Amino acid sequence: MTATATTALVPLQPAFSDAERLALAGFLARYRSLTREAYALDLRQFTAWCRARSLSLSAVRRADIESFARGSPGRARATVTRRLCTIAGLYRYAVEEELLDHSPAAHVRRPRVDYESRAVALDRNELGALLVAAGLGPPCEHALVSLLTLNGLRVSEATGAGIEHLGLERGHRTLTITRKGGKVVTIPLAPRTARAIDLAVGERTGGPVFLAADGRRLDRHGAGRIVRRVARQAGTGKAVTPHTLRHAFITAALDAGVPLRDVQEAASHADPRTTMRYDRARGSLDRHATYIVAAYLAGAAR
Repeated sequence: MTATATTALVPLQPAFSDAERLALAGFLARYRSLTREAYALDLRQFTAWCRARSLSLSAVRRADIESFARGSPGRARATVTRRLCTIAGLYRYAVEEELLDHSPAAHVRRPRVDYESRAVALDRNELGALLVAAGLGPPCEHALVSLLTLNGLRVSEATGAGIEHLGLERGHRTLTITRKGGKVVTIPLAPRTARAIDLAVGERTGGPVFLAADGRRLDRHGAGRIVRRVARQAGTGKAVTPHTLRHAFITAALDAGVPLRDVQEAASHADPRTTMRYDRARGSLDRHATYIVAAYLAGAAR
């Protein structure tokens, strides 16, 4: 028998077991929108790599995952780290659901990532000008820019907001949103944002908070166009996107002295190091903990 015929008899792309398919589907079901798309792409690449080597997901070992990371397309450290996080999340889910006894990704080495944010930055004056420009426009645009700037929402969280999710809690105007990973949280609205949303909603009692010109729910592309238009009207001269406003919210909160833990919670960051990337003044000696501790202990040290 020729080598070609022998190779043709080898099942290079075996079907995954029911448990493995269940793990893949269950893990992705916890996410939505762009996050789900990104994780699905990571897993498509990983499962294709496994099939090419006749590896089932349950047979994968730590060395296999590290080999995939070294040889997978797109070798930027941040990209590789994200793929490894996705794979680790998949196996952690499989263990939690008792589909596997242990995770082969538990101790996988990940590349060190530069924790300095490269996103476009807006200072306090630029943010103020942006809010003023938004306030001079249609209520929907004012409400969107206020929500992105003063709450630091992801664009999918803002556009996914529904009128029925607006509320009042202990004197705070609130909005209940679905965070990344499917977590449902209730956030307070600044008075400016609440007023802008009220004007945008008008007499409507249900449906999306933000509508496009055709009456359908505003999507992320439409939100991006609104933010870019308002930024031009404000004269920022920078390529501003909805994520720029999220970045600016986190930076402004840290600059204003909001504790890192509170900013991490507001931004819905799983890792505090992600929040720290936006702290432009973290190297300032004026903010060194020694001064705060010295002032705190001054009375007791007399």
